[in-house]
Amino acid sequence: MRSNKLFQYIVTAAVTLAVMAGCSTSVVYDNYTQPPTEGWDKSDTLFFDVPKLNADGRYMMEIGLRTNASFPFTDLTLVVDRTVEPGHKMTSDTLKCSLADDKGNILGQGISYFQYNFMLAEDTLSSGDSLHVSVRHIMKREVIPGISDVGLKITEQ
Repeated sequence: MRSNKLFQYIVTAAVTLAVMAGCSTSVVYDNYTQPPTEGWDKSDTLFFDVPKLNADGRYMMEIGLRTNASFPFTDLTLVVDRTVEPGHKMTSDTLKCSLADDKGNILGQGISYFQYNFMLAEDTLSSGDSLHVSVRHIMKREVIPGISDVGLKITEQ
């Protein structure tokens, strides 16, 4: 009987450690914003303000997109500008987002709305750093329909 309780304790401790080891990344920011419902105009910039970080570390940044069937293209090209404060360190990235394959098959997850996630950058940031992120499209067409949400997710690695 006593060895049975010891065995249960060991198994419980092992499972707890395995779960804790598997959760080595933590989400520090995950927010979506909506472009205008009539379409995302080239002059419409979307903004994300990330509050001060609690710890020094390596952070991965992703852009999330949600589209619907009225999105007319297979790709979307974005410019993402990041400013880290304090210090006003500015970085600009161009992100080409493939949303469908050559045959027009949707690459996202979903049924009537499709979710996509695109790796933006991995950066070392310090405790107390905050970020101001802006996202805009640079497509030839002025107004892009069919984009319901644009998001920014930051995880600590």
